[in-house]
Amino acid sequence: MNMMMHVKETSKILLAAAVMVVSSFAMTVVAQETQPQKPAATKKTNGGGRDPFRKYEPPRPVSKLMDQQSPIPSIHERISQYKAQKAAAMNARMPAPKPTTALLLSEVEVIGISRSPRGYAAIVEATPIKLSYVIYPGEPFFDGQLVAIEDNRLVFRRETVFNNGRRERSVEYKALRQATQVNAMTTPAAVSTAKP
Repeated sequence: MNMMMHVKETSKILLAAAVMVVSSFAMTVVAQETQPQKPAATKKTNGGGRDPFRKYEPPRPVSKLMDQQSPIPSIHERISQYKAQKAAAMNARMPAPKPTTALLLSEVEVIGISRSPRGYAAIVEATPIKLSYVIYPGEPFFDGQLVAIEDNRLVFRRETVFNNGRRERSVEYKALRQATQVNAMTTPAAVSTAKP
């Protein structure tokens, strides 16, 4: 009798498990049927490539309008923009922009290159305002950025902006300023030592 009850309980458990499996299967089928059908992908014939049954025609040259370089503000306008940016940064308690952001690469002359604890440093002079700055790689300029300092030259990345928003990047090198007659005369001559 005990065995009979055990068989009945086991059959009830198996029946309940079977009902659960069937109901979960039915729910999966219903869930799959309620999803919207995706439309079949259509193959485009015009835009994908050239028609293989037509003779090859080379593409027509597109006449590009001459892109004009966007106008560069004068040095005084750039300095006033820098002062406004610096005041805004100070009011926002942010680090101030570097003063070289107001200078063009063509307005910079390399005076010297030295080694510092931070690595190589360059001493440059802003020719329009006659001020000197010590700069390091990564220093931003109005139309570029200092990329590297080598033993006898600086490497810049120049960025040219055009009216249509296009930007063109190029590499520019600036060598050390050559010594002039006046600078060569100021170097001290060899001093002879007197014997006692």
